[in-house]
Amino acid sequence: MTLDFKVEDVYPKSPLGEKEEGIPSGRDVEWQPLVDYRRHGVSENTIHGAIAWFHGDQPVHSFGGNVLCYGRSMMKPFYIKLFAKELAETTDWRQKAVSVASHNGSAEHIAVSQSLLSEGEWGLMQTPLDVPLVQFGRQVRRPRRWFNNSSGHHAAILKGCRLKGWNRAGYTLPSHKVFIAYRELMKQYLGEAWSPRRIARDGDGLPTVSMTVNELARCYAALARERDTDWIWEAMVRHPDLVGGFNRLDTTVMKSCEGKVIAKEGADGLLGLAINHPDYPEGLGVVIKIASGWNPRATWYVARGILGVLGFEMRNPYPLRRQKAFLVPGIVPESLLPALEQIPTWDEWDADHDRWYYDADEHQRNGVFFG
Repeated sequence: MTLDFKVEDVYPKSPLGEKEEGIPSGRDVEWQPLVDYRRHGVSENTIHGAIAWFHGDQPVHSFGGNVLCYGRSMMKPFYIKLFAKELAETTDWRQKAVSVASHNGSAEHIAVSQSLLSEGEWGLMQTPLDVPLVQFGRQVRRPRRWFNNSSGHHAAILKGCRLKGWNRAGYTLPSHKVFIAYRELMKQYLGEAWSPRRIARDGDGLPTVSMTVNELARCYAALARERDTDWIWEAMVRHPDLVGGFNRLDTTVMKSCEGKVIAKEGADGLLGLAINHPDYPEGLGVVIKIASGWNPRATWYVARGILGVLGFEMRNPYPLRRQKAFLVPGIVPESLLPALEQIPTWDEWDADHDRWYYDADEHQRNGVFFG
C-alpha cells in the first residue's frame, strides 16, 4: 500500500500553527459574545461562539460567522439513519434511544447498550477505554469500553452491520461501508456537490467530518422536517434520559419541550436543536457552537433563551456563585428580541450574592467605616 502524502507532512511544524488554504483557524472566524457573567455589573467572563438558524433549506439567522467545525456526536442521529430500517423491528424503544446517545455511563446506560449485542459479540465493540462521564457514589477508577459515552451508538452500528450483511471488522475506519454510506447520506441533505474539507477521528473512534454551523443547522432542520419518516425522533423524546442522562443539557431540553424538540450535544462545544414549530413548517434547525469548547452552563443559558422566544419553557441552570449571566441580543433574530428580553437568566430565589446591600462608595464619602 502506498500513501499519497508524506508522513512528516501530517504533523505541525510550528507551535503557532500553519495557515492552510480553505481551512480557517479559530483566529480567523468572526466569533461573537453569546453570554457574559457579570459581578455587580462588571463582566468577568465572556463566552464567545457562533449560532445558525435554518428553516428547511433556507438560512434564518446567523451570529458569530459560518464557523467550520466537526459535527462530532451531534451527528449520531444521522449515522443511525443508515440502519433505521434494520433496527426498526429488532430493537425496543430503550435500545433505539441509546443508539444515538452520548450517555453518562450509568448502570442503566451500560445495561441497555450491552443488550443490543449478544455477549459473544461484545469483543467487537471498539470504543476507546473510558470511565463514566458523570459518576455517583463509588468512583470508577478502571476504564472500560462500555463506560465510553458512545458505547450504545457503537453497539447499534455493529448490530446494524450484521443485519445488513456488512463485515464488522474495521467498522470504525473511514474506508468501511459505514462511513462511505454516511457520506452519501449527507449529500441528501447538503447537495450532491457537498464534500467534507477534513475527515478526522472522533473521540469515540468513528470518523467525523468538518461542516460549517450553517450546514449543521440545515441538517437539524431536516431532522424536524422528516421526524415521522423513521423512529429516531420518537425514540429520543420517549427516553431522553438514555440519550444523555442526569443534568445533561440535551436531556433537559427534550424533557422540557414535550416532544416538540430533539436536542443533541456534541463535543467540543456543540448543541443541535431540531424544532417542530408551527411558524417553521419545513422544520427549524438551530446550532450553537461555543468557541472555547464544551461549556454546558453557558450553552444552557443560550439554549433557554432561544427556546424561550419560540414558546418553550425550560428552567435555568443551577445558579452561578456571586455572578449573573446576561445574554447577547444577537443569539435570536431581531424580530424575536422583545421576547428574549422577557426571559431572565436568574430566578426569584437566586439572591444578589455578587454585591453588598448598601452603596460602599456612599459610605466612604460620608466617612462611615467599620473596624
